[in-house]
Amino acid sequence: MTGRIVVGVDGSAPATAAVEWAAADARRRGLDLRIVHVCEQWPHGPGEFSAEYCAGALEAAADRARELAGSVEVTTELRAGNVIDDLIDESASADSVVLGSRGLDGFSGMVLGSVSMAVAGHARDPVVIVRGPGGEEHGRIVIGYDGSEHSEAAMQYAIDQACSRPARLHVLYAWQLPIFSPYAAGYNSLLEEAFQHEVRIAGERVVPWSEKNPDVEITDEQLCEHPAGALIKAAATADLVVVGSRGLGGFASAVLGSVGHAVLHHATCPVAVVRPRQKRP
Repeated sequence: MTGRIVVGVDGSAPATAAVEWAAADARRRGLDLRIVHVCEQWPHGPGEFSAEYCAGALEAAADRARELAGSVEVTTELRAGNVIDDLIDESASADSVVLGSRGLDGFSGMVLGSVSMAVAGHARDPVVIVRGPGGEEHGRIVIGYDGSEHSEAAMQYAIDQACSRPARLHVLYAWQLPIFSPYAAGYNSLLEEAFQHEVRIAGERVVPWSEKNPDVEITDEQLCEHPAGALIKAAATADLVVVGSRGLGGFASAVLGSVGHAVLHHATCPVAVVRPRQKRP
């Protein structure tokens, strides 16, 4: 990891929103900002995505970033290659990567483009997906936390974000009851006991974080519902939702769990997907 944020741009409105979010984050946390435009080589030859267009989009993004970033150092690079591969490569030496939810190549009916999804699923460090221009600020960050290795990394990122803003941090744990036959009434008391056990354990997991970070206002909530639905609802009054790339229910081979996938597609505020940092050789 280095002290810089990387933002990928392509001239689209969501990319501009990503630049604005990244510039504000870099200013708050005292990090450098690197703006990258990957000018892909299309087999049909130059068109609207010509080198001239790419350079113009990069320059416009840099101008907007410098308006917002204060004394932050802003650098740019125009690259030729594969946008997904290049942005994943950039993540190997960055604090985080910030992208718009959908680029110029996205279909109008899609809320999340293929580039954003691929980078969120494979980048080595946190990826923040920004849907649109910043709106009302709520002073609240929401994190989905289940005690898994991935959610531990997400919690640290959420703490850092809360410290820099400042903002309250709301820790959400949602547990979905197993599905039983409606005739299995005898299981009701067992299920209630199981849920209360989950509630107690989830609350206990938050205590050490509160003790280590007394300057951050941390609240926690345990709900009996699907985690994705709970986080999407909480996003309506949050400035940022943070999720681990995979939780306890994830398959070992999955690069992005079902909860993270759903939140990326449906949350209305920026979403950060965090995976445990790998040791660099």
